[in-house]
Amino acid sequence: MGTVTALYRYPVKSMLGEAMSAVEVTESGFSGDRTHAVLDETGAVGSVKHPRKWGALLRCRSRRAESGAVRVELPDGSDLLVEDRELDLLLSKLLGRQVFCSAVVPERGRLERAVPAYEGGVPDAVRASAAVDVTGESITTGSVAPGTFFDFGRVHLVTTAALARMREVYPGGDFDPRRFRPNLVVDAGTGPGFPEDAWVGSRLRVGEALFRVVVPTPRCVMPTLGHGELPADPGIMRAVAREHRVPVFDLGPLSCLGVYLDVLEAGTVRLGDAITLQDAA
Repeated sequence: MGTVTALYRYPVKSMLGEAMSAVEVTESGFSGDRTHAVLDETGAVGSVKHPRKWGALLRCRSRRAESGAVRVELPDGSDLLVEDRELDLLLSKLLGRQVFCSAVVPERGRLERAVPAYEGGVPDAVRASAAVDVTGESITTGSVAPGTFFDFGRVHLVTTAALARMREVYPGGDFDPRRFRPNLVVDAGTGPGFPEDAWVGSRLRVGEALFRVVVPTPRCVMPTLGHGELPADPGIMRAVAREHRVPVFDLGPLSCLGVYLDVLEAGTVRLGDAITLQDAA
């Protein structure tokens, strides 16, 4: 029913990541994905979902060597191992406060999200509980998935059909898939946009790995920001909010693009691998 057209991982949460031709999928997701994060002394986990506080992380790029070592390239060209104390000093200078890069998930790590002005960006109940922080931004506070630096799902998939549909809706928009930080980009054919909506609850065979499609992916402000050479595009998420608001669990209709997956069977996934939809187990 389709093929894998791109593979990405992000060794340090909220930094730019790396494209791959093949990846090992474990029960925890893509090998080497989001193994580290930037933390501050308040217990906040660095996430560009709060761009006023953490937006500069998108000017950094992380990658994982074959040896397993994770390196970070900073805007000034510095290229350092995550364990290098100099990296913490340079990240602190970049962000304007003391931070450090860590592979240890804090017990009570906080994940802050800016509340977008458009409807469908967050559940209504969450919007009502938002508070303005020291940056002047209205934010909500939650936590990462237990024991990980993931927000929720271990693997994130985006279809080329969904991106093509959004280009029709908002022709001036830049719907480069990298804005949506997927692990998997798949071409599922030329049918109508958002075919992944119908996959929820089903199993998806991708190369050697088997996944369960869990839920549509609610989107935050992150796709609107500049990503490396991709410029900021504030209209991106307003267009998604107009075109594709779908129910997510019991949270009501939210602006979504892509789906979250859980891993059922580990294995290798390669560019060009076939994807096959199976009924729910």
